[in-house]
Amino acid sequence: MVVEAGVVSVTASVVVGGVTSAFFPQAVSMTTEITDKLIANVLNFDVLMTGLRERYLQIVRYFGLIFLAIFCYLMLEIILRYVSFDTDASFLQIKQDYIENKLWLTAFYVHVFSSLFALLAGFTQFSKKIRSHYPKVHRWVGRIYVVDILLVTGPAGLFMSFYANGGVSSRLAFLILSVFWWYFTWKAWRAAIARDFARHRAFMLRSYALTLSAITLRLWKLGMAHYLGLPPMDIYRVAAWLGFVPNYLLAEFYLYRVRNSKTLG
Repeated sequence: MVVEAGVVSVTASVVVGGVTSAFFPQAVSMTTEITDKLIANVLNFDVLMTGLRERYLQIVRYFGLIFLAIFCYLMLEIILRYVSFDTDASFLQIKQDYIENKLWLTAFYVHVFSSLFALLAGFTQFSKKIRSHYPKVHRWVGRIYVVDILLVTGPAGLFMSFYANGGVSSRLAFLILSVFWWYFTWKAWRAAIARDFARHRAFMLRSYALTLSAITLRLWKLGMAHYLGLPPMDIYRVAAWLGFVPNYLLAEFYLYRVRNSKTLG
């Protein structure tokens, strides 16, 4: 009886299927199409996720460029305060002890006026489209960036680090920042000369992460002043480290993920 029931069940299903196919061909076709798509999506889940990840990264890049443009504009406003060379302008008000030090004052103006070029380089150095369609633009802006950091704003920032506000803690932070900033840029340049472009891009990312400390330092200062209400000099000591350490760690985390996924380049 069990066998007979099974035969009847199979026969019934065949009959029903045949009836369905005969009387509802469109429904069967749609069902088959939907099933095939679901199977294809399941089998190609990695491809689907890669596409979504690429779209997400593209959106992040666009917003990143917008924020970078805004902060570059704000940095330009800060820089323009010093065009008059007034020794009481903005930040110089708390550096009156060093105003008579001509080497420090020269280093300050050199660092302030040349650092914006390094920030602006980010618009061209990390764009795949510019690298592929306008390689000359990428190379020339990259050269300006390297020369600016290695020979101009980097040495000026290193000299200024010995006179930073906040005592030993702040001076050590800015000294480390200046040395690593110069070193990463130099390594990026050497890798480009050797045509090791994967290594070049990795060191350029590290270098630019430290370049962005000009922005993040000020954001940390504003945030702590608004929400924590700490004394200004305590804020400066903490911000001296927060301005670049998280940037560097994020760059290293990104490079670690890229190495694991083998998508660098």
